[in-house]
Amino acid sequence: MNDQLIEVELESMAYGGSALGHVGEQVVFIPYTIPGEIVSARITGQKGRTFFAEGVTLLESSSDRVFPRCPHFGPNKCGSCQWQHIDYRAQLLLKQDVLADQLERIGGFTNADVRPVIASPVQWAYNQHMTLYATGDGQLGFTSSSTQPSLFPINECHILHPELLDLKNSLDLEQMTGLQIITLQIDSLGDRMALLRMANDEAPELHSDMSMSMNMLTENDEPINLMGDLYATIQVGGRAFRVTAGSFFRPNVSQLDNLSAEVLQALALNGHEAVLDLYAGVGIYSAFLAQQARLVTLVDADPYAINDAEINLPEEHVEIIEGLVEDVLPELEDHYDAAVVDPGDTGLSAAVSDALVARRVARIVYVSSNPSTLARDGKRLATRGYQLRYAQPIDLAPQTFAVDTVAVFELQ
Repeated sequence: MNDQLIEVELESMAYGGSALGHVGEQVVFIPYTIPGEIVSARITGQKGRTFFAEGVTLLESSSDRVFPRCPHFGPNKCGSCQWQHIDYRAQLLLKQDVLADQLERIGGFTNADVRPVIASPVQWAYNQHMTLYATGDGQLGFTSSSTQPSLFPINECHILHPELLDLKNSLDLEQMTGLQIITLQIDSLGDRMALLRMANDEAPELHSDMSMSMNMLTENDEPINLMGDLYATIQVGGRAFRVTAGSFFRPNVSQLDNLSAEVLQALALNGHEAVLDLYAGVGIYSAFLAQQARLVTLVDADPYAINDAEINLPEEHVEIIEGLVEDVLPELEDHYDAAVVDPGDTGLSAAVSDALVARRVARIVYVSSNPSTLARDGKRLATRGYQLRYAQPIDLAPQTFAVDTVAVFELQ
């Protein structure tokens, strides 16, 4: 069937960035298309009753189609963006639809209250940190959009903060022999940093008069300072947070005020509650929870993030615990009225879900970066007596299919 041409009318957007349609009983996924378009496509693969195809000719275009800004965008090029061809207002509607679809198909939440997506204040040049890979020929790039795993070298990037693009282009890669991965970041004070991962953890000999910091991350994620500072400063809600090199913060810093505000609003605290902050990182949520809660218990497994949290959170009623959530949660003695969980793409383990249920935490505010795992975990909670009150999507990654969500579950 490969290389066969088919004509497809695209019906909806799938999670992952491709639009889908049907040819007879077969489902067809085609990237770089938009629901409502008709395309002539070439079949490139098949899995069961599903075809994967690439567009050949656009027969009928959507009114939401726009010209991509980046020359690296498209099939067999850079894979960091999937939706530069879609008008931003349409992107927001599609993300809302995709989230609702995942909640219904995977989670069984029919007619869920999925609210309109909170748009990003900036749609371009918003990423204040980004990871690039050494291509092996003295260049840096991203994973390719081709079906064969490869790296695509880039000369420009329109979702990367412009100062970081300038930094990338000014780096002397010849003095970084053995470089495998580099993360470039700029903090809220405008300070630039590069984090290196080197073959065999061998630190390079650096000679640079650039105004920046440089650190190396070992294979055990230990940060080693090579030049400048070991810490960055991220400002959220008028408050400064220390972030050690390698500790996580979301790259679209312009949306962190909205995200933290949505989490706080979802909890609806009255000042008497004890609240869990799980997978808490450097303590951004806890800083604002502490203003409205009797007790906040922060848990994270990253020792460097925990050290940051101890600096960021001097409040006496904030308890900071280093360890895996699965191990810490069953050992806590206090009763907790609410919990914030922010587990990343992989979602909650069954052990964490079971521990939250066993503790009868009345309200769980789930910060999700993957609607599929959110729907899966929500279904597990629903079978144990929780009801999904609403899901508030928030766009932290314009020009991509990614959608973050603040979802509220209440024990009935």
